[in-house]
Amino acid sequence: MFDIREKPNAVENAFLVGAYFDRRQKQEATDLLEELAELVGTLGINIIGKELVFAREHTARYLIGSGKSAELMKEAKEVGADVIIWDNELSPGQQRAWESEGDICVIDRHEVILDIFNMRAKTREARLQVELAKMEYSIPRLTRMWAHLDRQGGGAGGGVGGAGAARGEGETQLEVDRRLASKRLDKLRADLEEVKKQRETMRKDRLRTPVPHAAIVGYTNAGKSSLLNKLTAADAYVEDKLFATLDTTTRRMELPDGQPLLVTDTVGFIRNLPHDLVQSFRATLEEAIQADFLIHVIDASSLQAVEFYQTTSKVLAELGAGEKKVLLVLNKVDLIDDPRLMELRREFPEAVTISVKTGQGMERTTVGGW
Repeated sequence: MFDIREKPNAVENAFLVGAYFDRRQKQEATDLLEELAELVGTLGINIIGKELVFAREHTARYLIGSGKSAELMKEAKEVGADVIIWDNELSPGQQRAWESEGDICVIDRHEVILDIFNMRAKTREARLQVELAKMEYSIPRLTRMWAHLDRQGGGAGGGVGGAGAARGEGETQLEVDRRLASKRLDKLRADLEEVKKQRETMRKDRLRTPVPHAAIVGYTNAGKSSLLNKLTAADAYVEDKLFATLDTTTRRMELPDGQPLLVTDTVGFIRNLPHDLVQSFRATLEEAIQADFLIHVIDASSLQAVEFYQTTSKVLAELGAGEKKVLLVLNKVDLIDDPRLMELRREFPEAVTISVKTGQGMERTTVGGW
C-alpha cells in the first residue's frame, strides 16, 4: 500500500481543538471533543492540551478567525504538541493554511478514524476497504504533501510512486502522483467488487438452506461482539476500545424452540463517520442490509445513549436498512442506577434491558425477542 498522507512518523503529543458556531451546540461540541480524545487515545497518542472554540462564522482559510487561529497555534507549540487535531472536518485548503503557519502537523477527526481503521484491519477485505477510504481522502491533499517536501528541501523526486515513478513529457510530479493514485483506486475498486461478488455467492449458498439471519448493529464499543459471543458461545474478538471489530463474524445459534438462527456482528458506527468509510465498507455492511432483522445494541451506561442510537439509525437509513425490523437491546444496565434505567425505558419502551457481562436479562434476547 502506498500512503500519500504527510504526517510525521513519530506523532506523540496532540493538542485537540473543536469549534462550534451556534451557542446551542456547545454541549454537543463538548461531547464530541471528549469523544475525539478517546479516539486519539486509541492510537496511543498523548493529549497535552485541548480547547473548545466558539466562532460566529466559518472562514474559508482557517475555519475560524485568523486571530484565534494564531492563538491556538501558539498555545499548541508552547505545550510541546507535534500535531493539532481538529474535531471539525477541515478542507484540504484549510489544512494547508494551518500548516503554513508553523512547523506542526494538522489533521482532523476524519484522519484519526482512518488511522484507527488502518490499525484494526486484519483481513484482506478490511485492509482493502481501509486503503480505498484513505486514498479517497488523501488524493485532494496531494498538494499538501508537496508543500511539505518543498519546505524540507526534499524536491520532487519520488512521491507516491517512489523514487522510480516515471514522468511523462511535461508532467509534474504532482500529476504523476495523481495518475498513479487514480490507477490504484481503480484496482482497489475492482478488488472490492470481487469481494462483493464472493459475499453474494456465500449469501446465495445460505439461502439454499433458508435460515433466518440477524445482524448486530450499534455505536462503536456498545458490546456487539460480546453479545454475539454470549448468544452463540463463540469467541469473536472483544476489546474495550473503539472500533475493536472491523470484520463481520457470522455464527449459528439455536433458539429455545429449536429453530436455527444466523447472527452476524458488524463494524460499529460513530458520530461524523466519514462518508468515504461508509462507502468503502459497504460490502461489509451489506450483511446488515440483507439481514432479515437487526439487533440494535445501545450502551445504556453512556449519557449519550440517545445520540448514539440516532447516529446508528441515521447510518442504517443511508445504507437502505432503515425500514428493517429491529430488536432494541440496552446493554450494560449493570453500570447504571434505577432512575437512569427508568429514564431509558421511557425513551426506548420496546427495548430489552440486559448486561452481557453479568448475564442479566439475557433470556429476554431469545424468548419472545424475535
